[in-house]
Amino acid sequence: MIRTAVFPVAGMGVRFLPATKSTPKEMFPIIDKPLIQYAIDEALAAGASRLVFITSSTKPSIKDYFSDNLKLESRLTKASKIQIPEDFIDVVPSNVECIFINQDFPLGLGHAILCAENAVGDEPFFVHLVDDLIYSEEPCLLQMKNHFDSYNHSIISVEKVPIQETSKYGIVELSKANNINVINSIVEKPDPIDAPSDMAVVGRYILTPKIFNFLADQEKGKGNEIQLTDAISKLLLEEQVHAFVFDGIRYDCGSKLGYLKANIEYGLRSDELGNDFLKYLLALKKESS
Repeated sequence: MIRTAVFPVAGMGVRFLPATKSTPKEMFPIIDKPLIQYAIDEALAAGASRLVFITSSTKPSIKDYFSDNLKLESRLTKASKIQIPEDFIDVVPSNVECIFINQDFPLGLGHAILCAENAVGDEPFFVHLVDDLIYSEEPCLLQMKNHFDSYNHSIISVEKVPIQETSKYGIVELSKANNINVINSIVEKPDPIDAPSDMAVVGRYILTPKIFNFLADQEKGKGNEIQLTDAISKLLLEEQVHAFVFDGIRYDCGSKLGYLKANIEYGLRSDELGNDFLKYLLALKKESS
């Protein structure tokens, strides 16, 4: 059983300045629910019961999101015309443990994962990058967990990207073994000419605790940060790591265009808003043509 999900949410959100001066990008809404809630729901659907948030002292609103707002709840209750959404009261079920760990310095994803070592313990664990929102019938982490239950190897989710965009991602070289995608090598943000493939790492991992041994000794790499990719390269020498091609649509909500796409497409899928929103978009298109 995988009990723990780690959420690295200490990033500075530079691409969304000035909005991120006061609001962490993880709290940006897709329709009426913040990105971090989508991440939580996906982890819970995969069976996680301990949520570990690697955050920053400059982002108190993330921790505040999990606290009861009794004053606001009372005001909403008294306003009889307002129905309080169930997920306003219960962000996570009462049996789920939430742990908040400050990453004092932005030293990279690998360092953020290392900060979670004591909370994770000697167990496999999920890593979920909140920026990567994945829409799927079966939650992506649950898809990966089902694969892990069969093979008990570390797993990295991947998808094909345009070759000219490899410098934005970790890129893997794959081989097939018994119909399984096995990672032979992994490189952090290679130039297109140096990329071993067009298969990019996206924000979902299942890692065995052995990764902490490599992160603890990992020197700074690309961007002068401790890269998780570099530690996984060393892990490959000791155990098989699988690449998982998930079933779903990924939205890069760390980019402005990806965030806009997510809001539009989730809006169109909404039972409440979808029909009216589609009518609006069709009318807008007609006006602009």
